[in-house]
Amino acid sequence: MISLLAPAKVNLYLHVGPPNGNGRHPLDSLVVFAAAEAADRLTIEPSETLQLAVIGPQAEACGPVGDNLVFRAAHALKEILKTSDGARLTLVKHLPVAAGIGGGSADAGAALRGLNAHWGGPDVPDHLVALAAHLGGDVPACTISRPVLMRGEGERLQGVTLPAPLPTLLVNPGIPCPTGPIFKAYDAAGGGHDFREIDVPAFGTNDQLLDWLSAETFNDLEAPALIHHPEIAGVLETLRALPGVRLARMSGSGATCFALFNSQDAADAAAHQARNRHPDWWVTATAFGDGR
Repeated sequence: MISLLAPAKVNLYLHVGPPNGNGRHPLDSLVVFAAAEAADRLTIEPSETLQLAVIGPQAEACGPVGDNLVFRAAHALKEILKTSDGARLTLVKHLPVAAGIGGGSADAGAALRGLNAHWGGPDVPDHLVALAAHLGGDVPACTISRPVLMRGEGERLQGVTLPAPLPTLLVNPGIPCPTGPIFKAYDAAGGGHDFREIDVPAFGTNDQLLDWLSAETFNDLEAPALIHHPEIAGVLETLRALPGVRLARMSGSGATCFALFNSQDAADAAAHQARNRHPDWWVTATAFGDGR
């Protein structure tokens, strides 16, 4: 049996250009991944046919199994590898759905990694990233599942080394926030006219990284997401008022928001405070590091 984590993806910044002719958007984003506290888990076992079961606290929100991105990724890889083997996949779903943290993309990326090993595919991941690009903008980065600069339409990846694990609090208010309407609102407002890929310096310390993120970057999709879901503003206000917070921002197209801290103790204490005040929110203290 193969068992893999599918960790939450977070955009520390997300700059978005106007849509290309294919309707997809050029992106410039520093993408990081959470530790095991904020992750789904995928197990792969031998089987004559390809099967997927979804269980766990967020399973019901995933919809029909046949539409699951894990299933689509599995079928696509099976075709590329030209294998007749099957696999029994079990996805334990902990991450909220339509939440801006790439839960489905992370699951698909884990499926590509795990099935590639299970079916004896080549060790070099280039074919996985190329395949992932056809499945969605976040899937290539989630297939690598390590800190990267994500550019192009998500398929151009450049590895990044964080100075040290970055203590983090993730919060989702329980509001599904599908990507499509947020991008549509962004386009309708003329977003992206000044888009360019920015220069990202090397960071010797987390302090330098946090100062740079605060001064030089943003999330272009935050404003349209707030129009659709004004409750996100309350999440950000709550996070920014927590003791020791260095930066609070929305991830992806929302509604999950993150707060960054200098220490894991501060992040853990903030999680305790947020849970007590908002018991209906999904709240997880974790850290961004070198990935899987």
